[in-house]
Amino acid sequence: MTATEAPPDTAAGSLGEAPRHGHTWAVRWAPLAAAAAVAVVLLLATGTNPLDILRYAAYATLAVALPGTLVYRALRRTPHTFVEDVAMGVAVGLTLELGAWAAFSAVHVQSWLALWPAAVIVPFAAAPGLRRHWRVRGYAETPLGWSWAVAGAVAFFTVYLWSVFLARNPILPTSEGTQQYLDLAYQLSLAGEAKHAFPLHVPQVAAEPLYYHWFGEAHMGVASLVGHIDLPVVTLRFAVPALCAAAIVLTAVVGWRVSGRPYVGAVAAVLFFVIGEFNFTDPVNTPFGTEATFVIWHGMSMIYSWVLLIALIGALADIVGPLRGSRVPRIGRGAFVVAALLLFASSGAKASSLPIVLCGLGVAWLALLVSRRRIPWAVTAAIGLGLAAELFGLAVLFRFQSYGLYFAPLDDIKGYWFPSGPPRPEWKQWAVEAAVVAAFALNMHLREVAIVPLLWLRRLRLEPTHWLLLGGALAGPALFLAFGTINSEYFTRSGFTFGVLLSACGYVMVVERARLSRRWYLGLGAVTAVFAVVLVAIQARFAGPAPTGRYDSPLVEIWKWAAALGAVALVGALVWVALRYRVAALRGRGGVVLLTLMLVAGAPGLILDQYQSWRSPNGGAYFNTPLPRSRVDAARWVRDHSNPGDVLATNVHCLDPASDPTSASCDSRVFWLSAYAERRVLVEGWSFAPRMAATFGLGPFWDQGLLRLNDEAFDAPDTAVLTELRQRYHVRWLVVDRTVRHESPALAQLARSRFDNGRLAVYELS
Repeated sequence: MTATEAPPDTAAGSLGEAPRHGHTWAVRWAPLAAAAAVAVVLLLATGTNPLDILRYAAYATLAVALPGTLVYRALRRTPHTFVEDVAMGVAVGLTLELGAWAAFSAVHVQSWLALWPAAVIVPFAAAPGLRRHWRVRGYAETPLGWSWAVAGAVAFFTVYLWSVFLARNPILPTSEGTQQYLDLAYQLSLAGEAKHAFPLHVPQVAAEPLYYHWFGEAHMGVASLVGHIDLPVVTLRFAVPALCAAAIVLTAVVGWRVSGRPYVGAVAAVLFFVIGEFNFTDPVNTPFGTEATFVIWHGMSMIYSWVLLIALIGALADIVGPLRGSRVPRIGRGAFVVAALLLFASSGAKASSLPIVLCGLGVAWLALLVSRRRIPWAVTAAIGLGLAAELFGLAVLFRFQSYGLYFAPLDDIKGYWFPSGPPRPEWKQWAVEAAVVAAFALNMHLREVAIVPLLWLRRLRLEPTHWLLLGGALAGPALFLAFGTINSEYFTRSGFTFGVLLSACGYVMVVERARLSRRWYLGLGAVTAVFAVVLVAIQARFAGPAPTGRYDSPLVEIWKWAAALGAVALVGALVWVALRYRVAALRGRGGVVLLTLMLVAGAPGLILDQYQSWRSPNGGAYFNTPLPRSRVDAARWVRDHSNPGDVLATNVHCLDPASDPTSASCDSRVFWLSAYAERRVLVEGWSFAPRMAATFGLGPFWDQGLLRLNDEAFDAPDTAVLTELRQRYHVRWLVVDRTVRHESPALAQLARSRFDNGRLAVYELS
């Protein structure tokens, strides 16, 4: 057997091709039913209206999955599995939804968006050549173990989201003491802006254009419009769990497609959404950030972009070339159309996606050029599509805004190796720097360790798809280390999608080469489960906040934890070596056991995040801000009694009511009014405006004259001030929070009082 050949399947069963035996209808659909039941129970437990659940299910099925699946079926050449058609169809449906949203919004008929699926459904029902895609024959059967593994990952992550997100955040505030994670209101405000306006502006500064990756928020706005569901219900209950479920299934589907082996996909899904980061501190303050822990629900654009990116990998893998011997049918020429749709959708989903994709394609292009000694034109065309999508994003969506990103190699980690005292000897400085890099690799990329045996066993003779995945996997941490600011963390998260798929390929290769029997599979599974439980128990008992003090204090616990597990591994290896001479079954299997345990070493991550989230109400153990019910009641009253084009003004600009809004001390991350009113505000908070990114949102408002005019409407109103607000800036509603300061008594004489709950008052300008 050569290094590039896959080992034959064993009689005991392998992780290779899908079986060709049949199951009853009930058995085949049981995994989906179980995962859906978990989601429904948890949604009901967090106060979600059952009718809203039905509405969202209808929206997701009829307005996303159905049109997307029909189009994907028309584009792909040969069917593979039903679950692949639907999963890839969901990603395609999201891209079609964006186009429909832009078209309807451009002519200001967003209320008719529910009709857009007819543009796909009617032709596919009427045209004879398209009608065949409604009912497809010739699907391969998905292995039952694969289905249950994927359903288990979906159920596990849904429980995780319930614990850290759904159960911590009521749909609407329940009291004056309700708190919420800071960014959630901002995400909601963008969804409201996309729901009602085109082109988008910064909701908190009505006249300021929005140069941002806002496609995920547009998706939530469309879900609210089409499903007739209250927008906070979409953002705080449905969108995140649904997108996570789609990403998990897509990871499993694409892993199968890129490798030709179904369980590569199942392993990748588990590594991505069940195993956490390797650290021995709270997930809240892990030194280098996280891949999936926390970031999925606090920044909803991340999971939306992953859905598109994972599907894009599947299409690009078909373009660069399938694995030799794979029985997964190719998508065919339609892969270029699928890739083009996903590339342009990714350009506005997350700015970190396309640079990673282009790096992966570049590595694949170079590998093919060297190995085949001719230009790989298909990959060249894919790179051209990627560059066009990137240029569209940079020029049209972001207007070349950098959002504070700047070239600064190692800037995000070198602070951990600076000596606090006299300079170190050169050899010692190199050792410290190596230790810091090792801590970074362990914390962020241990789940990708199976890439190493893949490269070793294949002697670097990789397939084109492997080069694509390797290029993306390396580009993630490379770009993170090359650029400064916290935003560079998102490069690692985009690259992780490539790395986890390639790592799963390596792991399945190692497992199959070990030729395990069924008894070995069961034993390995049991040992892995016990190991994971022990790790969780130890970290639940002893892990705490990252130490502070010295420059490298936050890394101390990672080093200690790695040393402890390394010592255990060394002792285990010595025992294994001693026993294998007496127990023949141990020979040649030590590597697969060690690799398995290394991959699950981060098992405590997501579980500990759930545990830690219960320390703090409404938002977990993260940065929470007050969200009093009285504020939201006033904002929603305005939403229900105003027109989408109305502009609001408010006297709330700073998180601390005592701060001076004209000074640099004002923390202006204030989003609640624009979020829950779903209306633009003349000047609310300005920290997240694109022009503030270079200063990380710190500093006074750039138009002090406008801010002064805004505040005079509350503090010293007269006819001239209110007339200028109404006629020049189209302000119709004034929203006063009296805990900041009371409005002038003259305001009641100049404007009509429409709402007053004691703390908040709303005035209408005629």
